[in-house]
Amino acid sequence: QVQLVESGGGLVQPGGSLRLSCTAARGTLDDLTIGWFRQAPGKEREGFGCVSSSDDSTIYTSSVRGRFTITRDYAENTVWLQMNNLQPEDTGVYYCAGKPPLSLSFRSNFYNYWGQGTQVTVSS
Repeated sequence: QVQLVESGGGLVQPGGSLRLSCTAARGTLDDLTIGWFRQAPGKEREGFGCVSSSDDSTIYTSSVRGRFTITRDYAENTVWLQMNNLQPEDTGVYYCAGKPPLSLSFRSNFYNYWGQGTQVTVSS
């Protein structure tokens, strides 16, 4: 059983940056596709990016493409989410999740392991 933990959230002004981490408190991320999801107040949780375990390929939704970057650090058993040019609409609770390395997907029901989430607030 893999236990995921996110960290790095906080309050940032529009145009600012944050870097979130997703680590395994138990188990390893090496063989998992890792997805990033967020849930804004009053809205459904949405997936916006994920990284493969086979070749580190990534996909992003259009809402974050060009601003967010997902990378893996196998030595640290960590997946990073670098977020630049943050806007108020990026506010929400951010989650990382893990699934078997069969495909890249934004569908939350494909993911078996979830972190507890970290709050990101973008406000002036």
